[in-house]
Amino acid sequence: MEHTRLGSTGLRVSRIALGCMSYGDPTRGLHSWTLDEEASQPFFRQAVELGVTFWDTANTYQQGSSEEFVGRAIRRYARREDIVLATKVHGRMHPGPGGGGLSRKAILEQVDASLTRLGTDHIDLWQIHRFDDEAPVEETMEALHDVVKAGKVRYLGASSMWAWQFAKLQHAADLGGWTRFVSMQDQYNLLKREEEREMIPLCADLGVGLVPYSPQGKGRLTRPWGEQTRRSSTDEVAKAFDAPDDEGVVDAVQRVAEARGIPMAHVALAWVLRNPVVSAPVVGATRPSHLADAVAALDVQLTAEEVAALEAPYRPQAPFWW
Repeated sequence: MEHTRLGSTGLRVSRIALGCMSYGDPTRGLHSWTLDEEASQPFFRQAVELGVTFWDTANTYQQGSSEEFVGRAIRRYARREDIVLATKVHGRMHPGPGGGGLSRKAILEQVDASLTRLGTDHIDLWQIHRFDDEAPVEETMEALHDVVKAGKVRYLGASSMWAWQFAKLQHAADLGGWTRFVSMQDQYNLLKREEEREMIPLCADLGVGLVPYSPQGKGRLTRPWGEQTRRSSTDEVAKAFDAPDDEGVVDAVQRVAEARGIPMAHVALAWVLRNPVVSAPVVGATRPSHLADAVAALDVQLTAEEVAALEAPYRPQAPFWW
């Protein structure tokens, strides 16, 4: 397994991150396709065996059950000090005033709730899941700084917002002398490239590492056009990757993969990995091949001609954060 620094920090992470949204109690939350605890165990074990030690979840994934699964898996298959543990805050966990958003009350309440579910005394990378229009950025950044200084969080990250919002948060941190964000988890793949306009250049300038989610387009880039999976046929978010403009991109991935004699998943992920701002793509795994393919993609070096062929069919579109 390759390792790299997370942005400009001294923290070294595995070049592939395990995305844990697929693991959680299917009776809790929005996604009936998630794997229950027993079914998720082989993937945590496989991640450790492959050296994928950067694990990412969120408090809202299946109403906290994903964090519970992740915490128990760390104790079962690894040592806490060997895992870089990332989770998120912002989404609604309960109707009370501290149940969601990025107010001081919510941040202080939700960090303790996540620590309890994860069964640990610290979070390595705590990410704000979205921008909060209702909380002053100074209130948010000072509260986040306080949880870092309290030793509950090691590094701060952000996710899925406009570049101007991210810049505003970083500027508030600078003015207040508070802890800055070191990572941005945004959606980035051959089907969703709008972040190349502003967010990725901003992150490059600030030394912020990208931890992109859906690097294979919710699986759409891993199979020929027309093939479906249980998630792609039932999840409304995944269905959004079946737009007419997407077909040409998927076909291009298939052609490059067939010419090389490798899976489409290798090609799609290799394209994301070649971006120098990307620290570690977040890869979800519900089949044994998913993590194995992700690790194998580290050895795929695309040629300039292949990159041009993969990028040519793309058509600009509205940003899509789900």
